[in-house]
This record gives sequence, structure tokens and C-alpha cells, in this order.
Amino acid sequence: MIGDGAGEIDPEDLDLPLDDTAGDDDEETFTELLAFVEEELSFATSHYNDSYLDRRVSSRMRRTQCDTYESYFELLRQEPAEQEALLEALSINVTGFFRNPDVWEGIRTVLRRLSGNGPVRVWSAACADGREPYSLAMLAHDDPEIDESSVYVLGTDISQPALETAREGVYEESRTIDLDEQLSFLDDYRRYVDVDGRNYRIADDVRTNVRFQRHDLINDEPKSGFDLVVCRNLFIYIDNAYKRSMLETIGRSLRSSGYLVIGKAETIPPNLQSAFAVREARLRIYQREEPTATDH
Repeated sequence: MIGDGAGEIDPEDLDLPLDDTAGDDDEETFTELLAFVEEELSFATSHYNDSYLDRRVSSRMRRTQCDTYESYFELLRQEPAEQEALLEALSINVTGFFRNPDVWEGIRTVLRRLSGNGPVRVWSAACADGREPYSLAMLAHDDPEIDESSVYVLGTDISQPALETAREGVYEESRTIDLDEQLSFLDDYRRYVDVDGRNYRIADDVRTNVRFQRHDLINDEPKSGFDLVVCRNLFIYIDNAYKRSMLETIGRSLRSSGYLVIGKAETIPPNLQSAFAVREARLRIYQREEPTATDH
């Protein structure tokens, strides 16, 4: 899953559903397809916006030259490779180094505040291919007011291919991705990244305190003991009914007074606002608050 950054949408989300005037039969088939994905492939489609799911399914239909939901559903049931391709398409894996620099200045302030009081544990949830966790680690190395040796970063995602890329720590510049521009948030990023042509390899000392594992914010248990959780631009894809449970999972994963950073286009639902105090409203930086007796 990804995504960090304000209002930045996966290019595939620019695809429109195949047919906005689909009849009842198509709608029923689409519902059955989503049920198959949830029950047989263990991806919680019921938690996501239907419009998002339709865009992603429609994108796979175009790539497989299927004209109807029925024909695509038949292909999906028969082809394990297409099952994997759809799961990867449904995983929100758009990311970048230091997206939204103003937010990263806010994260810098938080890390400075936390540094010097023992180990600082940071969770980059829905981290996609790892560029956000590595950004956190590079920022810690680059700022003289942060003790980088005490900052430990965990990156999690539901996509195994994205996590494999993250563990390798090698990124290729393409026609549409300017890694030099992304990394220019740092004055001299080449202290932390080895550049060989179009390949950018994260330096070993940056990777020392960064690890990755699979975790599903929807279905898996909370973690514990984190001082900072960064989870940006996941909730814009999630149905409102399920945002609360996911944010409660994050809240239970934070230490008392721990910090949360979400996407600039996202908000904390009103029924959870008492659990998170606003620290930087424009940057969507919050701090966990212990519930009072009146909150129970």
C-alpha cells in the first residue's frame, strides 16, 4: 500500500471505470468479483471505496483485453498470475523520496524533539517500495540535532514485491521519475545514496537501522511502542466506516504522547479527534492523547 503526499494520486487512478452506465448484471458480477478477491485472495475489498476498486479492476481489464466484468472474472478465477497482478494493482504503491518538503520539515522537528531521550522507534505504515522509510533514515543522518544511531525505522506494506524492492534499496530513475529532484531535499544526498547511471542505491549505513515486514493495517494486530507513525495517503482510498478501526490500530501502536503524520488531504474522523491532539494542522501532524475519564 502507499502512499505519502498531499492529494497525489496513483496515475492508474486517473483511469475511469469502463462503463458508468453498467447494468444490474454487470454490477452483480462486479460485486461477485470483489467477494472473490476478499474471500479467496484475502484482500479486504470491503474496506475500500468502490470507485477506487472499479478503477483498478478496469485498468487490469484493459491490460488483459477483457471487455466485460464477466470475462475478466473468468480470467481471474483461472489464472494465478492475473490474481497476483490484480493484488499488486490494488496495493497502493505510489511513493517518493521526501514528498511534500514542508511536511518533511515538520517531521524533522518531531524527530529533533524525540531524539536524545533514548531509542526513537518510527513506523512507516503502507510504505510501498521503501522510499519513505529511507527518507526518514536519511533525514536522521543528515540533521546534526538528531542522533541517527538511536532512530530505528520499520517499514510495512501488504505488497511482497514492493517489500522486496524496499529490502534491496535500489531504485531506477525513469522517464517519469526524477530521483535527483526527489532527493534534493537534502543538501548533499550523495552522502547517503550511491548513484550509478540511472540506479540509486541506498548506502549501507543508512540501511542499518531500517527493516521491513509485511503488515496489513486492516486485518493485522496493532504493533506497540512507536514514538512516531507516518501513514500518508492511505485513508483517502478507505471507506469512512473502516477508517476508525485502522486509526485505532495506529493509536494502540503509539506510545503515550507519540506522534502521527497522515496525508495533507486527509483528516482524523470526528469520533477519534479526542484521541489525537493537533500539533501542525496544515501538515497533518498529530500527537496521541490519553483518554480522560469522560472519554469512556
